[in-house]
Amino acid sequence: MSARSLQTALSLADDQGTTAVEFAIVAPVVIMLIVGIPTVSLMLFAMGSLHFAVEDAARCASARPSQCTDSAAIVTYAQSRYSGVLATPVFTHTSAACGNKVSGTVTITFDVGMYRRPVALSATSCFAPFSDAA
Repeated sequence: MSARSLQTALSLADDQGTTAVEFAIVAPVVIMLIVGIPTVSLMLFAMGSLHFAVEDAARCASARPSQCTDSAAIVTYAQSRYSGVLATPVFTHTSAACGNKVSGTVTITFDVGMYRRPVALSATSCFAPFSDAA
């Protein structure tokens, strides 16, 4: 074996720095997962809370007209029932063919470190007014 081929073989067998290179490849993905999982969890919680708030407000408008007297009171009631985090939703109340319709929208920033994107969440619920005739 010549000196040149021995030197080439030794340089190919040198693995110093491979751990740093592997870490540089894997670290961004791991960091995005660590930051992304709580962000997705908070977004799912906000979505569930938004659905609950619009359903409860539409139910209040239909079943408890003494408490939810007008659109402003229904919107205030919906805002009080929302317990999500990260943003403040906008609620609207209309009278539709299906009954009392309450809609809510909120925009949450999906942020996982190097990737940031606004995500619009919305929910709508409609309840027919209850009648006392049975």
